[in-house]
Amino acid sequence: MPFSRPKKVYSEGELYEYALGALARRMRTVAELKRLLRNKVEAETELGQTLIELIIRRLKDNGYLNDARYAATYSSLRRDNEKFGRRRVITDLKVKGVHGEVIEKAVGAAYDEVSEEKLARAYLQRKRLQKPATQKEAARIFRQLTRAGFSSKTIFAILKKWDVDEELLGMLNEETSE
Repeated sequence: MPFSRPKKVYSEGELYEYALGALARRMRTVAELKRLLRNKVEAETELGQTLIELIIRRLKDNGYLNDARYAATYSSLRRDNEKFGRRRVITDLKVKGVHGEVIEKAVGAAYDEVSEEKLARAYLQRKRLQKPATQKEAARIFRQLTRAGFSSKTIFAILKKWDVDEELLGMLNEETSE
């Protein structure tokens, strides 16, 4: 039977350095950083929780941790590089633990001046998707655009311009309303 090593006890300075290193590797939300720090300390104890809150407060005060800035940067990068729609970005930010009001402001600012149809066409071009030849291909494109965060109204507009069968559009519309 192997012996387990005792868990290392981190001091405040060591934990702060660890958090800085984690933020240096990539931008993180407060919730993500708290999850990382909980693995390093005994978060169930009052001392562990206090230590985590102290580190988070210190990082916020020094300007290293800011959920609003994270959400704004994340939204604009996903819009410009990945060509994702508004809904996908909102969902991703919720998963990352960003507060709802912060998400709404950041995503609203990033997507206000953007035509959703142009963005969807840019997404299709980035994914090298062509006009569908069969109903199966049209349904696949519909699902892919839905996963990318575009509204069904925009997707139907694109498919109608591609002369997709009205019967198929009706079936896809029923599928989304369920």
